[in-house]
Amino acid sequence: MGSIGCLSMHALDRPCTDEWDRSSLVWYRFDRPCVDSIELLLLRFACFLPLLIVLSDSLSLVSKRFRSLLASPEIYKARSLLGHTETCLYVVFESNPHPLWYTLCLKPNQTLTDDTGEKKKKSSGYVLARVPIPSSPHVRFPGLVAVGYNIYSIEEEPYYGKKEERSSSDVWILDCRTHTWCEAPSLPVKLLSLSASFLDGKIYVAGNSYSSGSLKNTIEVFDIKTQIWDTESIPLSETEYNSNNSRSTCIDGKFHVMKTITKGVAYNSKESSWDLIGREMGDFLFHGSYCKIENVMYSLTFNGVLKWYDTEVSLWRCLKGLVGLPNFPKYGVYLRLANYGGKMVVLWEVKIENDPYDLRHDGCGYKKIWCAVIALERRQKGREISGTVEWVKNVLTVPKSCYLVKVLDVTV
Repeated sequence: MGSIGCLSMHALDRPCTDEWDRSSLVWYRFDRPCVDSIELLLLRFACFLPLLIVLSDSLSLVSKRFRSLLASPEIYKARSLLGHTETCLYVVFESNPHPLWYTLCLKPNQTLTDDTGEKKKKSSGYVLARVPIPSSPHVRFPGLVAVGYNIYSIEEEPYYGKKEERSSSDVWILDCRTHTWCEAPSLPVKLLSLSASFLDGKIYVAGNSYSSGSLKNTIEVFDIKTQIWDTESIPLSETEYNSNNSRSTCIDGKFHVMKTITKGVAYNSKESSWDLIGREMGDFLFHGSYCKIENVMYSLTFNGVLKWYDTEVSLWRCLKGLVGLPNFPKYGVYLRLANYGGKMVVLWEVKIENDPYDLRHDGCGYKKIWCAVIALERRQKGREISGTVEWVKNVLTVPKSCYLVKVLDVTV
């Protein structure tokens, strides 16, 4: 196996002792075959569970019990008691025949020796590691929502092409502890142009549905705890339908929906009230390159500039600093932002120059996925936000036929 902070493949046939190389996350000594002790070891080192899950397919070749032990409730209970829950980023690419899933992993630190012979630790940065998720349903940016350790995928009815004979939209849940899909209760109605966001224990899904031969705007609400859809839809009569796209987000305790680039609403669930919002917020939401970090919206402009939304004055402001950040592609079609424990992660696609496969014009060839990690700091009494680029590098090479869909932060 590679050096992505992983367990040694020889770990299970070496003798057992207490020795553990914490810098490289490799068990390197055992004093007897200890398949029966795997559960004890997993409990002991539960803090490394997200990494072990990613590597579970390879490790299960050594022990058939390994994968089931990784998914056991005891492991996650131990992590919770130890306070070792953490944010993990899941990255999904659209690909044929099924989407491809990856997770952003921190590689182990390197120990370097300088000219004086002194050893120093140096961060090796990040890498995207493939996550083994079989038979993943097709996914779209606005229908993906992360809640705790689950990722919800809400399917929408297509505007064009063949439409299925069904009365509702399917909902799937990806359990990021076990990397398995299960089916959730379907949407009560078929929705077109839907967009979903999470707020106060519920998923709000805005979209368009057919009623009496015409389209109407509506919001459906799903309770995470009870796993039940509200029996009554919330009518979105405050906005007119004239677009086949919608985007949503939750800030200031309200569910914001932009039905067009110029018109939108903010729904206050506690007061069951609506506020009309103008085009300012929707200016940079429709290409999908946006995220929320600590109740602040960030987005990439069509010219490749990172901005944040100041709700007090309804204005997008430039993110200051960002020294060492490469130029982003314009229009932000294949660039995604995500919250990473209060920092911003940016992933974007870069064409490989002089790729010999490009000459074939048959869809072959490859592109690189770049990643930047940016620390954020508020200044000037909150009127300015500055970004410090902590790390930026290529993390993956994928076929040109793959397309970056979304980056989601989950807690495991």
